[in-house]
Amino acid sequence: MATSFLLWLRWARRSVLVWLAVVVVWSSTIAALPASAAPAEIEVVATGYTAGVESTGKRPGHPGYGITYSGVKVRRDQVSTIAADPKLFPIGTLLYIPGYGYGVVADTGSAIKGKRIDLYFETIKEVYEQWGKRSVSVQVLRRGNGKLTESWLHSINQAVQVGKPIPQAYLES
Repeated sequence: MATSFLLWLRWARRSVLVWLAVVVVWSSTIAALPASAAPAEIEVVATGYTAGVESTGKRPGHPGYGITYSGVKVRRDQVSTIAADPKLFPIGTLLYIPGYGYGVVADTGSAIKGKRIDLYFETIKEVYEQWGKRSVSVQVLRRGNGKLTESWLHSINQAVQVGKPIPQAYLES
């Protein structure tokens, strides 16, 4: 009996170590890409959120209403604010989301863990009519460094024109 328990314990320990190794390799895939490499593609589940009480628990008039974890204001623009798990997509990570456009990770969320992202929309009606919940393959254009500023976000939105790619200077860290 004790021998089978020890064998099981050894097997369980190896399984956990293998699982941890897979997670570490998978998590570091984006960071290990050279700057000249093609954008990494990652399959995620994308949902939508608003600045409203239904998504954030905050109402207009609250000091944190419309303010993301990074400190920038939420926006739907040429490059919109999105929420993601900072362990996979650090704050400032720039993504291309098919059907939505460019998004920069500015926020986190209690339900946004692993391969889940939340896309900002102005209204709940827009969330349901324009997006809902989808599995999409996003392109990682630039890995964030954990920071995002209003000036950078304003600048990239000024530089990006409708239907045009993001200028190379914004893709380099």
